[in-house]
Amino acid sequence: MPDLWDPLTYETLMAGTVAHFEKQELEPLASNVIFKGPGIYALYYKGGIPEYRPIANRKCPIYIGKAVPPGARKGGEGDVNVAVLQRRIREHARSITAAKNLELNDFSFRALAIVPVWIVFAEQALIKQYHPVWNTCLEGFGKHNQGINRLATKPSWWDTLHPGRSWAAQPMLQRGQDDRTEAKAKRLIRTHFRKHPIS
Repeated sequence: MPDLWDPLTYETLMAGTVAHFEKQELEPLASNVIFKGPGIYALYYKGGIPEYRPIANRKCPIYIGKAVPPGARKGGEGDVNVAVLQRRIREHARSITAAKNLELNDFSFRALAIVPVWIVFAEQALIKQYHPVWNTCLEGFGKHNQGINRLATKPSWWDTLHPGRSWAAQPMLQRGQDDRTEAKAKRLIRTHFRKHPIS
């Protein structure tokens, strides 16, 4: 039996998704690009933080995320004309601006509006391809302000290394007993890049 190419295998679809995403225009995160729709996006870093040197100015993203249309999480198709993708990217820009040791101008992004049924698949394809450090190692960047409920949770690793979001800092100050430290967060990142070297 010859080795026949099947364009609809899971692996082939994933590879095609990654290749199409990489063709999208790279934009400064500080820009005010206007676009509508749901989809996926990636953030890229070019700054000088030593722990992120393996990906600085490289095509490997620091974070990958998705934005689904309103109503999609409840089983509906949602309104694809709503600018949820743009809104989510702007939310991330505010988180980076709030962080005391990050600069918004050190970040860029690319985004792709997608038919809603493929959004989760596309996000998974990109994460599997790149193992972005803020997705797979330094969790917490994509969190929302959960209000008083956060008082019972540990601060995220992202907020431990990049403090500044006021809503994320309050539980840390009140708890004062968490074992998450900046030094441990940096070790996690170094271990991550040893396991997933950037080619």
